[in-house]
Amino acid sequence: MVFRMSRGGFGRQVFFWGLVMAGFMISGKSYGLGEKTLVLGAGSGWNSVEKRIRVAEIPLIRPNPVLALTPGRLRNEAGAAALPDMIISFDEGRPDLFADHTGNYRVNAAASLRAADRRWAKEGTGAAHFSGEGEPGLTIFPRKPDALLAPGRPVKDFSIEFWLYPFNADHGEQILSWTSVRQAASGASVYQRIEGMFIKNRLHWTFTEFFSNPGDTLHPALSLNSIAPLVPQTWSHHLIRFDSDTGIVEYLVNGKLEGTVYATSTGREGGDVYRPVIGREGQLVLGRHYTGIMDEFRTYSRYIETPSLNRYPREGGRVETRFLDLGERNTDILKVEALGGRFSAAGASGSGGRIYHEYAGTGNFLFSDSSALQLFIRAGNNPYSWTNDESEWFPVTPRGELPETLRGRFIQLAAVFYPSGDGETTPYLDEIRVLYKPNEPPLPPALVSAAARNGAVDLSWRANPDPKVGGYLIYYGNSAGEYFGDDAILGPSPINVGKRTSIRLDGLQNGSLYFFSVAAYNLSEDDLPGPFSREVSARPLRMME
Repeated sequence: MVFRMSRGGFGRQVFFWGLVMAGFMISGKSYGLGEKTLVLGAGSGWNSVEKRIRVAEIPLIRPNPVLALTPGRLRNEAGAAALPDMIISFDEGRPDLFADHTGNYRVNAAASLRAADRRWAKEGTGAAHFSGEGEPGLTIFPRKPDALLAPGRPVKDFSIEFWLYPFNADHGEQILSWTSVRQAASGASVYQRIEGMFIKNRLHWTFTEFFSNPGDTLHPALSLNSIAPLVPQTWSHHLIRFDSDTGIVEYLVNGKLEGTVYATSTGREGGDVYRPVIGREGQLVLGRHYTGIMDEFRTYSRYIETPSLNRYPREGGRVETRFLDLGERNTDILKVEALGGRFSAAGASGSGGRIYHEYAGTGNFLFSDSSALQLFIRAGNNPYSWTNDESEWFPVTPRGELPETLRGRFIQLAAVFYPSGDGETTPYLDEIRVLYKPNEPPLPPALVSAAARNGAVDLSWRANPDPKVGGYLIYYGNSAGEYFGDDAILGPSPINVGKRTSIRLDGLQNGSLYFFSVAAYNLSEDDLPGPFSREVSARPLRMME
């Protein structure tokens, strides 16, 4: 080990270690001799968490925001054609702020419309509360020419989906109405309408003048409804979809096929397929005569094969922190603790608007409903050599032991979130604590002395009792604080003498004044040596032989 340093270097070294120790005092708490704690989350926040996949910060669960699975379905299908044509999430908190997140439509809210908060939302942080007063709750107009409901837009496949929580499901309540006017091939103006309305506790759908045969001479009226009655004060998912290859129109409730009709010349599979024709002055109205809640209204320019009905994504989510610098090479990672629990914003679905919540503290994050949270950690002195290999990550078990080989200046943490089996509950992370012991350089030896000899100097010192000390380095030179000597037979400064506590340096020039300092180093060969001891000096002379 070679480490040459001048007095100026010594001063900078002391200043450096002072900054490091000050940094530890700011960023971590002390837990025993030399041990420190790094805290993420709780009052420290989650700024160090850089990579977040289907995970977001959720307020109101604990005193500070927690990390949990993102409410709502995350649609990451490839290609622009796979994206929704309209997304109205009702998460804005105020009806006048309700908007289509695709930008394809303009949204106007009636004065009677209310915003339901997180407790009543099926997904996300809010929902729309309709009063049933008869005026349009939400009126939607196309604003871009490529929107599904834009005038003259050629339409092939389409899908409409939303969540519904009716208070009563009374006969005549209107959920959805789309109206437009178009000119048929005959030159006559044709009044178009799509309507979804409760009839005898079933949601009934009608399509009037919406489909047209290839010659635009026939415009059949189609209708279909759910088989089973809808249960009031219960969430249900509704999906209307059209396949232009077969002409089939299907109605699904909670993912189950409830009604089927064909927009074909035969009224069944086969024959000419009738296609949607979009007229001018079209407007879509939600909840004109409806008392209840609606959430996550979406339209698509495609046929939805399988609706996603889970509150939280089935595939779970993952977060990773940035590289966290502990300040010292080969720092020992002693323990990783996580605090958190599980919750479900069950909302109106059977809980009267309450949020279900279970705080587990530092317990095992494997819950009875199969929701789970798994932590991982990796450490090293050079994080830029890390890859995406899962073998680099060590799984953390609550209150479990970490391997002794887990050490380094840098660490990185990851957490994987798994929802419950029914997708209604998410685990959450409230706080992470990493207990570590910095691999601080050893203190210098004490009582260093130097005795002049003929062409030599005898050096001695008191050993450092720290068991991690691997040995000592002797620095020497001809000027105070300038340790660049190269006269000694044992070699140039510094000289590694192992664990010896005294040595004679032969080969020095008689009459020359030499300055000496001793530093200790740890067992690891790649660690920096500790600070210098006090400086001593001696002048070899022949007469003292």
